[in-house]
Amino acid sequence: MAALLTIISCSRENSDDLIKQRIDRIENGLVEFTSVKDLFQVGSVKNEDLRTLAERMKHYHTPGVSIAVIKDFALDWAKAYGVLKAGGDRPVATDSYFQAASTSKLVAAAIVLHNVQKGILNLEEDVNAYLESWKLPENDFTRQQKVTLRLLLTHQAGLPATNFPQKENAGDPTLVQVLKGESPAMNKPAVIEYIPGIKWQYSNIGFVVIQQILEDVMGKPYFQIARETVFEPLGMKHSTFQYPLNQKLQAKEAMPHDADGIACEPAMPPTALAQGGLMTTPSDLAILAIELMRAYNGLSDSLLSKEIAHRMFRKELDLDPGMFGGLPLGEGLGVMLYGEGENLVFAHPGSNFPGMNCWLFGYPRTGRGLVVMTNGAQGEILALEIISAVNREYDRS
Repeated sequence: MAALLTIISCSRENSDDLIKQRIDRIENGLVEFTSVKDLFQVGSVKNEDLRTLAERMKHYHTPGVSIAVIKDFALDWAKAYGVLKAGGDRPVATDSYFQAASTSKLVAAAIVLHNVQKGILNLEEDVNAYLESWKLPENDFTRQQKVTLRLLLTHQAGLPATNFPQKENAGDPTLVQVLKGESPAMNKPAVIEYIPGIKWQYSNIGFVVIQQILEDVMGKPYFQIARETVFEPLGMKHSTFQYPLNQKLQAKEAMPHDADGIACEPAMPPTALAQGGLMTTPSDLAILAIELMRAYNGLSDSLLSKEIAHRMFRKELDLDPGMFGGLPLGEGLGVMLYGEGENLVFAHPGSNFPGMNCWLFGYPRTGRGLVVMTNGAQGEILALEIISAVNREYDRS
């Protein structure tokens, strides 16, 4: 028994040493971002081109970064860097809360598909069959083709691209006021602009429609639906759609920073949540990514079955490579897709004004993945450099 414990102890020490070496190479192995195409087509780099993470954080005026790396369907390591707010002394920790921004859409997609699996929702049903508090307005476009959950999840419903400004000192809009674009909401209303299904147009408000569907069908607020369907079953203890955070958690909240690194107040919509309202950590998002990858391989059905997970990661349409720096992406159900077979990648970026960013990606066949969250307006580019460095390191083995 003593010999066995010694072997186990040595194995753990060797594993810890390997991870420390990997982290060190990543922290000192960033290369200036030149092309999105380099993310998943990793080649060799010259030593003179390498930069440190600390240097690149300073270069991009990004005070804080948090990272979680996935290997073999498990969290390999997580580490945080910098401070929650420029000029402050509160360091970023692995349990610090960041805005997931549009990566929040991955949670909404998982909730929808979970309920499709249960027979509560149908991807091809007219969404007005589910909506009670508000109805999607009929017009000449919807008379030719009804809007469905599949079209909403794939940004093909014909809804506008809009963010969610509101009148100052006028109170918070209700979800229905947001959907109607009525004061105090100042966004474009959820009105179909072209025949559903004929083209792709990224639409935040499409996911607000999904939020209203889920609330009407389930008779609960969206934050509760997400908690009961995803966060609690998966053990995502640092994830919530309730904002502002309570006083205790506010001490762990990363503040947004503009392109010059100046701290700003968060600009989170108070009622429209499904499109970008998630507060979470990279480690919690890694739990979700791992669960989706495990489901894809038939290793878990806690959230989605293997069949539904494959449906989620099945390409619905090709996206214009010109929109993504030449990267040939496809659209799945609430996720972007790249490659195929063993090299299939699912991903979702997120960016919230005035300066919060998130990147999540995973290889469902091999169980590898990464989540990077930053609190700077230029943090998205920094995250791409981190992703490339992580891919170079993990492609070594």
